Amino acid sequence: MAAALDLVGGPVLPVVVVEDAREAVPLARALVAGGLPAVEVTLRTAAALDAVRAVADEVPEAVIGAGTVVSARAAADAVAAGARFLVSPGWTGGLLDAMDAAGVPYLPGVSTASEVVALLERGVRDMKFFPAQAAGGAPYLSALAGPLPRARFCPTGGVTAATAPAYLALPNVPCVGGTWVVPPDAVAARDWRRVERLAREAAGLSRRGADRCG
Repeated sequence: MAAALDLVGGPVLPVVVVEDAREAVPLARALVAGGLPAVEVTLRTAAALDAVRAVADEVPEAVIGAGTVVSARAAADAVAAGARFLVSPGWTGGLLDAMDAAGVPYLPGVSTASEVVALLERGVRDMKFFPAQAAGGAPYLSALAGPLPRARFCPTGGVTAATAPAYLALPNVPCVGGTWVVPPDAVAARDWRRVERLAREAAGLSRRGADRCG
């Protein structure tokens, strides 16, 4: 099974909140066209699972994932809908077991060195660093790179186009998670050209961290 962060295929993982499942397919197509094949649909709305299902069925070139996975039921439902990876804001032993049993790659959320060590003990190398900016940002992850070189992170939470390059320059950051690629007003207006343009700009961000992180 591929590692979770190897599925992203770009420097930015778009984090999407879908209110209307009918928007999911054109949104995913715009992101893929802009060079960001992976999409994380957060399980925060009633439309989320239908959105995952629609993208899985109609946009095979997209790598659709589900975020805000906080229960075993959510993990199972997301995979049944077609999610190819799972993302959680944090983890417990039970949630980790459930995501492992789901049979797809996953990114458990961490914000402390102790959580990172605990996951490495369980053989989990790829993690979500959340909430990235509030938890210490790029300087914090830079400090972890020395003592914990095997851990790889997708920082999410407060990351912007302006702050993303600092993360991507780190050896332990293959990609960042970002909402800025999919502005709510662009989705509301169904301005898929704008989404594609923002995706293309994000796809062009430096991936020095990704290239150095094996």
